[in-house]
Amino acid sequence: MSNPFLAPSTLPYQLPPFGLIQDDHYLPAFETGFAEHLAEIDAIVSAQEPADFENTIVALERAGETLRRVALVFYNSSSSHSTPAIQELETEVAPRYAAHQDNIFLNRGLFERVSAVSTDGLDAEAARLVQEYVKRFISAGAQLDDEAQDRLRALNTELSQLSTDFQQRLLKDTNRSALLIDTAEELDGLSADDIGSAAAAAESAGHPGKYLLTLILPTAQPALETLTNRATRQRLHEASVNRGFADNEYGTLTIAARMAELRAERAALLGFDSHAAAATDDQTAPSLDAIHRMLGQLAPAAVRNAREEVVELEAAAGHPIEAWDWAYYSEKVRAAKFDVDLASLRQYFELERVLQDGIFFAANRLYGLTFTERDDLEGYHPEVRVWEVKDADGEGLGLFLGDYYTRDTKNGGAWMNSFVEQSALNGTHAVVINNLNVPKPPAGEPTLLTFDQVVTTFHEFGHALHGLFSSVTYPTFSGTSVPRDFVEYPSQVNEMWILWPEVVANYAKHYQTGEALPAETVDKLLAAQTWGEGFATTEYLGAALLDLAWHAIPAGTTVADPVAFEREALTSAGLDFSPVPPRYRTGYFKHIFAGGYSAAYYAYIWSEVLDADTVEWFKSSGGLTRENGDHFRTELLSRGNSIDPLQAFRNFRGRDALLEPLLTRRGLV
Repeated sequence: MSNPFLAPSTLPYQLPPFGLIQDDHYLPAFETGFAEHLAEIDAIVSAQEPADFENTIVALERAGETLRRVALVFYNSSSSHSTPAIQELETEVAPRYAAHQDNIFLNRGLFERVSAVSTDGLDAEAARLVQEYVKRFISAGAQLDDEAQDRLRALNTELSQLSTDFQQRLLKDTNRSALLIDTAEELDGLSADDIGSAAAAAESAGHPGKYLLTLILPTAQPALETLTNRATRQRLHEASVNRGFADNEYGTLTIAARMAELRAERAALLGFDSHAAAATDDQTAPSLDAIHRMLGQLAPAAVRNAREEVVELEAAAGHPIEAWDWAYYSEKVRAAKFDVDLASLRQYFELERVLQDGIFFAANRLYGLTFTERDDLEGYHPEVRVWEVKDADGEGLGLFLGDYYTRDTKNGGAWMNSFVEQSALNGTHAVVINNLNVPKPPAGEPTLLTFDQVVTTFHEFGHALHGLFSSVTYPTFSGTSVPRDFVEYPSQVNEMWILWPEVVANYAKHYQTGEALPAETVDKLLAAQTWGEGFATTEYLGAALLDLAWHAIPAGTTVADPVAFEREALTSAGLDFSPVPPRYRTGYFKHIFAGGYSAAYYAYIWSEVLDADTVEWFKSSGGLTRENGDHFRTELLSRGNSIDPLQAFRNFRGRDALLEPLLTRRGLV
């Protein structure tokens, strides 16, 4: 059988032919891809003609197609279906891929040609592409001398190895730390379908007759909201917060500390005081100081609100509140103050309705999109579903894939990936996927979502829209390839439709009776939105400032005690409040040690400034209308990084964003 990665897919929209892909195709495809790409680079460098946009920049954009095809599929698999074979391959491929990137961006001959390309006469997107390549080469170290480049290559290789090791250890420890429960009585408070899911998970793990509570990536575990047994809550919380902290083959702390040290050294080589300074140099935030000023402004108010909340929780509990008590008593107080019981709402949030009658419905009303499930197209796992997305005029826009259930081979959290990136240059449409981690119910039972899972599902689809709506010429600018502190903005905006009257009335229906979620309940949910924001903002800021602390260390620093470092970072930030641990502790902070968010976890709240202001615009402009959707799509979602993202926001909004809508939303005023 020929290797399916070595030629473009013939399936609709070039969907990878997952039915043909086998594990032993990956490494040969990578090796072929590396070789082809380097040959194409050599041809660009050795060209006799003077460098110009076509023979250098466009040639770079077209180069490496085989490598791009295999990498997009493989790195999704390493997150979504990380079998032992995939993990072994990743251990080999990751450092080679990092070295290959260095072979491109540390190539002085290539940098000289890129730098020589004139932007005279180019359109705005093409001129921006030239400038973007020059910046990328410089930030990658193309101007360093030979000795510094050799050290940089070694640092990048080791960092890629450590990142892979962190991810694989965390997956193993998350699976190992799942809480095994002996009796159903210990799970009192959970719904029947949750208990059924726990029983099925235990059966699958080889523990028939018992119950297994699997862990999601963040600190807060959904079951903590309803478990009445305080001892079970404590065990579940401690299983969550201790991931990665063991001093054995599951431990990640020494890896995290080593990565922070290496990143600091790399930043110094590139002329920066810290990795945080280097990582934020090309973001939409004007400076690292500006980021610290914003977070520093929010932290005291957030902790103040959290302390006020804990007084109410302790009054309801009749005892001091520990971290494992917070979610449980927060729901009790929410129910008492606002007559809202989130746990009881799950029966109105069945996954299929949320997708078809909520997410797809809103996308149709706002953008004119239609979604047709393609059972004839295959995903990389039997649980993956494929939809063809068509525009309002009936033209194909791309494919959307959904992989919603948790499994032992899937990393925790939720994310969007691309299999094919839109590009007019290459004649490609977007093929994107959303990954979630919803516990799979027993066979024949409905998938009922928590309200938080509904939020996550809408959020990730906002990323998918950003990819699907891309309308750029060059793949470098496609879809979500924007600064890290901008990428969360479109996804956060998509959350606004969850409780929009027309949308919620269409999807939030009782899974047995079909009864709509009462309008007065929706009103209560809206009224209760600021409840718990002290907790939510404090736990988020704890993670964001912990990230910045790890990446503020100067070159030459050795962190001998990561636990003490974490404690000091939270104390210095004024966020060492034991009932509210950070959303991620160091041991399982995958975003920054095995993802693209190092020194960038602040991006969520930085993007939320734009998001909150955008929500105000939609509300004041008529809400869920095609005119509004088309304006947002045309001026912002379709642009990718083909123009300055903040200019795209100005074009959409007519001005810069204001901070006040965010402060109001978060209850910080």
